[in-house]
Amino acid sequence: MVSPPPAAEARAPLRVGPAQRPLMGSQGRHGSPRDGGPGEGEGGEARKLQEGRVVRGKRKKGKGKAGARQGGRGSGEEGKSGPAAKEAAGPGVEAGEKAGPGPEGAAGGSVEERARRTVEGDEGSAGAGKEAKGRDDGKEEERRVTAGRQEDARPGRTQGRGGQAWSRNTGAGGAAMAAAAEEEAAAAAREPPSRPASGPALWRLPEELLLLICSYLDMRALGRLAQVCRWLRRFTSCDLLWRRIARASLNSGFTRLGTDLMASVPVKERVKVSQNWRLGRCREGILLKWKCSQMPWMQLEGDSLYVSQANFILAYQFRPDGASLNRRPLGVFAGHDEDVCHFVLANSHIISAGGDGKIGVHKIHSTFTAKYSAHEQEVNCVDCKGGIIVSGSRDRTAKVWSLASGRLGQCLHTIQTEDRVWSIAVSPLLSSFVTGTACCGHFSPLRIWDLNSGQLMTHLGSDFPPGAGVLDVMYETPSTLLSCGYDTYVRYWDLRASVRKCIMEWEEPHDSTLYCLQTDGNHLLATGSSYYGVVRLWDRRQRACLHAFPLTSAPLSSPVYCLRFTTKHLYAALSYNLHVLDFQNP
Repeated sequence: MVSPPPAAEARAPLRVGPAQRPLMGSQGRHGSPRDGGPGEGEGGEARKLQEGRVVRGKRKKGKGKAGARQGGRGSGEEGKSGPAAKEAAGPGVEAGEKAGPGPEGAAGGSVEERARRTVEGDEGSAGAGKEAKGRDDGKEEERRVTAGRQEDARPGRTQGRGGQAWSRNTGAGGAAMAAAAEEEAAAAAREPPSRPASGPALWRLPEELLLLICSYLDMRALGRLAQVCRWLRRFTSCDLLWRRIARASLNSGFTRLGTDLMASVPVKERVKVSQNWRLGRCREGILLKWKCSQMPWMQLEGDSLYVSQANFILAYQFRPDGASLNRRPLGVFAGHDEDVCHFVLANSHIISAGGDGKIGVHKIHSTFTAKYSAHEQEVNCVDCKGGIIVSGSRDRTAKVWSLASGRLGQCLHTIQTEDRVWSIAVSPLLSSFVTGTACCGHFSPLRIWDLNSGQLMTHLGSDFPPGAGVLDVMYETPSTLLSCGYDTYVRYWDLRASVRKCIMEWEEPHDSTLYCLQTDGNHLLATGSSYYGVVRLWDRRQRACLHAFPLTSAPLSSPVYCLRFTTKHLYAALSYNLHVLDFQNP
């Protein structure tokens, strides 16, 4: 009986129990390098168990090869065998090979030894594959961690999450902070823009020199310059730059002498609206309607409109847009027995002339009302300046009255005009007044009278045809005045040049009687015709009519009895309606 070789005694017995759990990323699921196969003296049960492992190892080996073929570009180490399996299995397989042969000796060991090495090799291959897979999983985990750190490092998201959590926790405090931030933004927006640091050297000049240079630009050039930057937009909005342009525009609030009548409104805005007057762009509307035919007269004062209806005078307040009225009147002024023919506003008083031959005096802000008999027939016209009232009547007289409380109703002068008086106006110097008559009993319908003595000073014109009565007359300056009437002409008189001939005249194209006129004191002139309620706009620098606006149709033809306008709206009183032309929002 041959004794076993000495190396076999040092060989460690085969462990039948479950293999030790490998460490993460270590040598796979195999034992220590000292662990060898089963000894030669093991019993039959161990051999059966070993054979079962051999069968399972072959199955796993076949699956490993298939996985290696299907692995593509992956690790593929689970299906390795032979040298590759040894390399992947690591030192565990090499230790098993060095453990020595079995009963067969140098022939390569016993069947159990070969089976043990095969099983350990398969297990090593599987361990190496799982080790590679573990390394891939580790790399994937590392990439996830890095991405998470980058995600957390983004300031926007971090602050956003923190801000949301903070706002949820703070409640009203967060709302207060948001309101404070909005206030800061609004304050920053209200701050005037600073002058641009870069750009042409022209913008670095002092503002006084820039104003002088830009004062030579026209309206279009200033508009383009305002589109360069916010600072230039603010700079070009200066009233000094637009004043010269406004004085040359229509109805911009400047008189011929340069007086600004609308100082509270920016000049640039007024120039914009004046372009609508020049081009005739407006929106028509109706403010009031009457059930029966009237001969209304009206006056404007601030945000109030005064209009006569029958024997009453009603005061209405404009709404903020200026193109509509509050339907309920602010006040009603009565006192005449017949229709109100004419009235004016002066010194917080309403002085009215009625068809009953009386003059009424009403205080606007109180209930004081006084009336007195003035003429034998209807009073067609009245005017008041400086505490002096002048009136004209159908009885061919003109009278001068005092507005003083102690002398109210006392006649100062009675003037025989030899003609029915249709219109009257007091000079701004309070030295004279002019009367417009029917031109039937005297060759001139326009005569000027001394206010203190009642004596005739002069008459205007000498070539009027009979019946060329003057229905409306007004002083523009102490030495210039405008008139219109039955002869279909608007005439402009300058007392310094000549009293025999007007210096400018405009003819109504359709030979219609002109009932009323109004001027802006500069270039714009508006007239109301007798047919179809036609309102005409004239540029006094031109002969032809600028624009015409018919306010009624053929069945309801009506004269324009009175018209008034502001820099944004024009108001015209007809027989049945009070019309408005809105030039601000055409």
